[in-house]
Amino acid sequence: MAGQCPIATDATSPTGCPVSARASAFNPFEGEYQIDPAEALRWAREEEPVFYSPEIGYWVVTRYEDIKSVFRDNILFSPAVALEKMTPSTPEAQSILQKYGYAMQRTMVNEDEPDHMARRRLLLDDFLPENLAKHEPAVRALTRRYMDRFIDRGHADLVSDIFYEIPLTVALHFLGVSEDDASELREFAVAHTLNTWGRPTPEEQLEIAENVGRFWQTANRILDRMIANPDGEGWMYETVRQHFKHPDIVPESYLRSMMMAILAAAHETTSNATANAFWTLLSNPEAWDELCQNPALIPSAVEECLRVAGSIVAWRRIATADTAVGGVEIPEGGRLLLVQASANKDPRHWENADDFDIYRDNASEHMTFGYGAHQCMGKNIGRMEMRVFLEEFTRRLPHMRLKPGQKFENLVNISFRGPASLHVEWDPAQNPERRDPAILDKSLSFAIGAPVKDDILRRVTVRAVSDTGDGVKHIVLQDPRGRPLPAFTAGSHIDLVDGGFRRKYSLCGDANDTSSYEVAILREEDGRDGSKHFCDTLKAGDSVQIAGPRNHFKLDEDASSYVLIAGGIGITPIVAMADRLKALGKPYRLHFCAKLQSALPLLDRVERDHAGALSLHLSADGSRLDLDRTLADLPDGTQVYACGPERMLDALEDLSDRWPEGTLHYEHFSGGAGALDPSVEHAFEAELADSGLTVPVAADQTLYEALRSAGVDMPLDCGEGLCGTCEARVIEGDIDHRDKVLTKQERASGERIMTCCSRAKGNRIVLAL
Repeated sequence: MAGQCPIATDATSPTGCPVSARASAFNPFEGEYQIDPAEALRWAREEEPVFYSPEIGYWVVTRYEDIKSVFRDNILFSPAVALEKMTPSTPEAQSILQKYGYAMQRTMVNEDEPDHMARRRLLLDDFLPENLAKHEPAVRALTRRYMDRFIDRGHADLVSDIFYEIPLTVALHFLGVSEDDASELREFAVAHTLNTWGRPTPEEQLEIAENVGRFWQTANRILDRMIANPDGEGWMYETVRQHFKHPDIVPESYLRSMMMAILAAAHETTSNATANAFWTLLSNPEAWDELCQNPALIPSAVEECLRVAGSIVAWRRIATADTAVGGVEIPEGGRLLLVQASANKDPRHWENADDFDIYRDNASEHMTFGYGAHQCMGKNIGRMEMRVFLEEFTRRLPHMRLKPGQKFENLVNISFRGPASLHVEWDPAQNPERRDPAILDKSLSFAIGAPVKDDILRRVTVRAVSDTGDGVKHIVLQDPRGRPLPAFTAGSHIDLVDGGFRRKYSLCGDANDTSSYEVAILREEDGRDGSKHFCDTLKAGDSVQIAGPRNHFKLDEDASSYVLIAGGIGITPIVAMADRLKALGKPYRLHFCAKLQSALPLLDRVERDHAGALSLHLSADGSRLDLDRTLADLPDGTQVYACGPERMLDALEDLSDRWPEGTLHYEHFSGGAGALDPSVEHAFEAELADSGLTVPVAADQTLYEALRSAGVDMPLDCGEGLCGTCEARVIEGDIDHRDKVLTKQERASGERIMTCCSRAKGNRIVLAL
């Protein structure tokens, strides 16, 4: 278990702690890790999230928040070992490398501060979204040209026929490298991967060393031409020019190391990620069919594929001082293997973590690109290529299917994952362009960067509408094809979208029944008309859209007892919590409040399922809930959950000053943040400590909008300061809090800000981003 020695074996870690049997047996070079690393480490996420592996001499980190915390601190956790050979070279292999003058040193991925950020700032411009869009037409043209070669054949190996070739061509073009050099690079990139992240035998090392040496020579021959004539177009030419301008920041040794490293990295990751994505989608034919019918979902599908089957499985760091990760002591010099593939399946972060769901609207929070100052600079060009591939294939070959009987075979290494081949087949007679050649003129183009969350919508059907309480409609939704909907947990909500309105409603049905979702909507006369639209117009058989489910009001299931308080329509998340506590056999009291009994939504269901724990409080008959008396003597370990009117929640927050921190949990109906008025706001700067960037925030711009425009993949849900999704940690600066998430104590600490609505009080704020 984290924070203590696991069950002993004969092996011990560098801290003297006995190594558990499963940790001792862990070998990333064989078995399930090579096929599905997240599944291979499920036991670790659940039982031993940080463990020492004697097999490789690394501390293996498997949970999302732990990996994010390591990536965040690139001083305490240095990237210096990112390109260290997992299998040290034999003397014979070293001699071969010396023969070629091999001298790989620091590159963008394995250099420390301050050198890394100084170089990154100089070399970042070409990777910004606005500068990547110009490459999309060339990617589309290449994709069509390659598809034309096999579209009438009826079968293909997508890896060798297209997914290896195009990312390589695009990478060379982006870097400014002639395609004449491409043939040698194919063989060399494999050698570089095995040399750095693999476990070759001594005999295999000799051949690998020859190829790595030739790779080094080829890369430097290309670079020499660029140095001699630095006026060409491409990122490496720009790097050469920056070398001439700033030789102290971009020295020649860096140029030579980076030339080889980026030639290998720029295309391998995208090639593997694309093949993984198509393998995953074609293995889930319902998802593939939905993409074919609704290509607007392609950006979110790409992110979900990167989450469940990214090409970068794991990365490495080394501790520069004694520290702890996930409660486990790590000594100075301890090497860490951060398994991003495992983080991407961590149920502590993801709803329904094991499900493949192209409607997942927070999939871009995956760790496949890393996080912080060393996050992959090429993430957006990779996204763009994958989107073009999917858009062209779903339009031209929607009937394509995996050829039966093939196995996923990966190049054996610890860090990269992608199939050696991907065989597909289809009936050319069914090719849509034979019936309608005009489909080639119907291509889509997506904004460069992470997906737009508002575009990720699932279509559902209204199964039933009924009245429940004064002015409240109970609406049941189901999948139009009768398929199960994603599971949800107590406190979850969905976004309901129809008629130009998008509103959030808590799920109040049976969480064990995935055949439908239930919401209850109060028609608000003085609201923003969304509730009126849904209450007045929706009827059985209507088609609407939803996003989610998401849960920002999670139930802590480990408390000793619970007090649940609902005011009117606030019963919707609370009744789901009562359902869960009842199923768990936990003691709870449910207080349900309104002016009149007729204003108690879902009352029949609440009385039927929770009569033994229920107290009704009606102000009209004098039984108003007395919060002071009811909550005067809370037993130790009791948790209070509430949802209802602002006045009730404000009173509860005042009471919570007497309770242990973390006792009160609540959810508001509406946010406190309104539209920005530039005439009364002021501009400020946000310094991003983890990324080394300074982002200007204009008076008419939210902090979230400024961060996104700077290429920071910030998550967002409500946009109103209600949910906490867009939270950032504050290192320095006073905060103008405008959210409804943080408690009084949390606001006073000044450590957290909701970027969708809150701002800096002064001219500068420093964030841990």
